[in-house]
Amino acid sequence: MKQNVVIMGGGIIGLSCAFELQKRGHRVTLLEIGRCGGQASGAAAGMLAPYSENLEEPDPFFQLCLDSLRLYPAWQAEVKQASGQSFEYSNSGSLYAVYHEADILALEGRLLWQREFGSTGCIVEGTTLRQIEPGISDEVRAALYTPEESHIYAPHYVQALEQACRNAGVRIFEHLESVDIVDWHQGQPQELKGEIVVKSKDGRKFTAERLVICSGAWARELSGTLDLAIPIYPIRGQICAYHNSLHTVRGMVFNNQGYVVAKENSTIVCGASEDIAGFDTSVTVKGIERLRKWNKRLFPFLEGENPFHQWAGLRPSTQDGRPLLGTVEGSNRIVFAAGHYRNGILLSPVTARIVADVIEGHELPGYYSAFAPARFR
Repeated sequence: MKQNVVIMGGGIIGLSCAFELQKRGHRVTLLEIGRCGGQASGAAAGMLAPYSENLEEPDPFFQLCLDSLRLYPAWQAEVKQASGQSFEYSNSGSLYAVYHEADILALEGRLLWQREFGSTGCIVEGTTLRQIEPGISDEVRAALYTPEESHIYAPHYVQALEQACRNAGVRIFEHLESVDIVDWHQGQPQELKGEIVVKSKDGRKFTAERLVICSGAWARELSGTLDLAIPIYPIRGQICAYHNSLHTVRGMVFNNQGYVVAKENSTIVCGASEDIAGFDTSVTVKGIERLRKWNKRLFPFLEGENPFHQWAGLRPSTQDGRPLLGTVEGSNRIVFAAGHYRNGILLSPVTARIVADVIEGHELPGYYSAFAPARFR
């Protein structure tokens, strides 16, 4: 049954859900208080790296991230075709660098379980390491090389996804300032009856059979309306970029302090320092200096180099670092897809698929319950 769906939030998650639902034949309206992709989405560095960013064990969150990585080749091609726009999607592989002999044992342990989940990675040292990244510091003792990992140029990806939504027929309303749930018939039986009503600051009302909440850190404002604990908080992530005209960095390199990634436009993105600053997206000297303090040890040529661009985005973080995915207790009419923290870009295709499957009543992956919105009650 095709349904009328309203999506609150025009970041990468909201746009992805809108595209998937519209593609499946639903009637989708997307509401954004600012401009689409204007917060964390457009500010992201775009790593698609579940192996490098989930270090300890193959928990449900890792599986969610891995499933999304595997969806990306077909997903990004579909977005490009639907939008008529191109964007960088690089199958660069990644390095996770360490400086001490003792740390190699930890890399080997990590590689053992990651191979069980499809990694073809290996430990690289010496000449092999420097063939992959010639400019890496001599202090780096070894690195875990993971060929499966990729990265994407987030600003262009978000723009293309928005255009794909518009081309598919999604109705998009931006600069609404605020959007409130007026009526959602709490306690109704599971079958769909009546309508959900949301209202923007200028008084316009939008009705739907289903409401998908993709408003990131702003989703917490709905706690009282929905009588639900929504512990999502904004974490400011500060990033900087350098010129890479000599291509001194070739790919994507992580260490325990952050990441450095080379983009097709001859720049290097370095991130990300994090701090709690409410909804403040200003860049601070302290935040950028944190990055400059360690990145020159990883790539010595950065010593004395000044970044030509600095920016910050708000990452919506839950208490346990996992997103809220699924329906609200007592009503299957409202679906959450919020709190993706640093992984919104990576998780966009799998989140879109799960949200659409929830709305259509399809079978869900076994790890789905780990992301239940009511788990903080």
